Order: sequence, then C-alpha cells, then structure tokens
Amino acid sequence: MIGIYGFFDSAQRVLKLSHVLLLGGLIMLVAGIVLAYWLDAYLRLPQLVAAHALTILGPTAIKLGYVMRLSSRNRLRLASRSAAST
Repeated sequence: MIGIYGFFDSAQRVLKLSHVLLLGGLIMLVAGIVLAYWLDAYLRLPQLVAAHALTILGPTAIKLGYVMRLSSRNRLRLASRSAAST
C-alpha cells in the first residue's frame, strides 16, 4: 500500500492528479456560475449557498492543479536531464 508521501513521490501520478483537479475545478466553476447566477430563482437557499461555494472551490482546485502540474513537469524535466547526462 502506498502512503500519502509515496503517492506524491511519483511525478507521473502527481501530473495525472493535476489534470483531474484542473478539469474538476473547471466543471465546478462553470456549474457554480450557471446555478448561482442564471438559475438562482429556481434554487432554495441551501442550494444557492452551495452553488456560490462552487464558484470559490472551483478556482481553488484549478490553482492547486496548476501548481501541481508545474511542479511535476519541472521534476520530470529535471529527471530527463539527469538521465540524459549519464
């Protein structure tokens, strides 16, 4: 079984997770905008609060996914350079 630290040791796994976060964040953001600003008249108050929360959580997931993507791409680039130099 891979622990949490073992999962993030692999740059490939982090890159795949970053793609999931980027796509999931985009879906959450678009759904939140549509629900909170276009369909707000049809929602109850708890649903409207959840829709507005999606407009905050979506960009947060996008930012986390982007930083993870940059980090894993950098690690993969450094690994390919060190493999090429040996």
